Amino acid sequence: MAKYRQLADLLRSDAAKILREGGVRLPTEMEIASSYGISRQTVRNALKVLEDDGVIEKRQGSGSYITPQKQSGDMKQIAVVTTFIDDYIFPTILHDAQRIFAENGYSTLIYATENSVGREHEILTELLGKSISAVLIEGSRTALPTPNSALFSAFRKREIPLLFLHGLYPNLHDFPSVLDDNFSGGYQLAEYLISKGHSRIAGVFKSDDMQGPLRYHGVVSAMTDAGIEINDSCFCWYDSEDRKAIISGKGVERLERFISRRLENVSAVVCYNDEIAYTMVRLLLEIGIRIPEDIAVVSFDNSFYSQIGAVPITSLGHSVPKSGKAAAELLVGMLNGKNTESVLLKWELISRASG
Repeated sequence: MAKYRQLADLLRSDAAKILREGGVRLPTEMEIASSYGISRQTVRNALKVLEDDGVIEKRQGSGSYITPQKQSGDMKQIAVVTTFIDDYIFPTILHDAQRIFAENGYSTLIYATENSVGREHEILTELLGKSISAVLIEGSRTALPTPNSALFSAFRKREIPLLFLHGLYPNLHDFPSVLDDNFSGGYQLAEYLISKGHSRIAGVFKSDDMQGPLRYHGVVSAMTDAGIEINDSCFCWYDSEDRKAIISGKGVERLERFISRRLENVSAVVCYNDEIAYTMVRLLLEIGIRIPEDIAVVSFDNSFYSQIGAVPITSLGHSVPKSGKAAAELLVGMLNGKNTESVLLKWELISRASG
C-alpha cells in the first residue's frame, strides 16, 4: 500500500479520537509531517484521500476540519469492538470492514476496550441493550480465559452473530473467528533468520494477548527444529500497560534495559509487531549498533511503521484478503444465514534492509 494511503488510515483514527475529545480540526500539514517523520507532499496526498472520502473538509487558510459522520436512522448497525483505537493497524482494518458493511446496508458503531476486561464487560452489557445486528470484536487479554463468557453466550442465545478478530479466548474456542496464523508466522521469521546464518536469536513479545505466546512458540519451535539453543534471558515480555507507556515515550526504558542487559551476544531480534520493532531499531541505532550488520530486526504486520524509520524493517504482512475485509465478509455471511468456518490468515514475508 502506498505510504500516503497508510498515513490516511492513521489520520482517520486521529480524526475519530479528536471528535470524541470535542475537537473539530486536524493538526496542520507541517505538524503531521513532523509527527510522523514524513514529507509534506505525502501528508497532502493523505489529506486529499480523507477529503475525497468525506472525512474532512479543507478550508483555505484555516485547515482541515473533521466532518461528523451521520448515521442513517433506518440503517442496520454492526458494533465493532477493538482493544485500542490508537493501534496503528486498526484504521486500515476498520476502513476495509466499514466498506463491506456499507455495501450491504449496515452502519458501524465503534467501541474501544483499552484491552480491559472490565471495560469489555461494560461494552458488551451496553450492546445487549441496543438494537444491533452483529458484533465484530477484538477480545481483551485473549491469552487468558475471559470472565465475560456469559455475556458472549448471551449474544449467541439471542441469535446475534458475533465474530472474534485477531484473538480467541481459550474458553470460547467454539466461537467463529478470523485469526492470523501466528505460530506459523513466528516459525517463518525464525526460519528466515536461520537461513541468513543467525543462531543467536532474541525476541520481544506481548504477554496478555494470544498472538504473543503463539508467535513466541513459532520462533522457538523453528530454533529447536534447527538444533539452535534457546536462551530464555534473550526473550522479553511486555503487557498492555507496558505498551501504553512505550508508545507514549515514557516506558522505553524497559526496552533499553533489555538491549543493554540481554542482547550482548545476540545477532537477531524478532519483535511482536512493527510498533515495537520501530522503537527497537531507533534505540539500537542511538547506541551505535548497526542494523543489520550487528543485529537484524524482523517483525509482524508490514505496516506504516515498517517503512518510515531510518532502516526499513523486514516484516510479515498479508496478501489480499486483509483481516478487516475477511472478517466483514464472514460476518455478513453469518447475517445472511450462511454456514461459516473460522478463517486463519497466512503471512507473507516482505524483506527489507533490517535483516
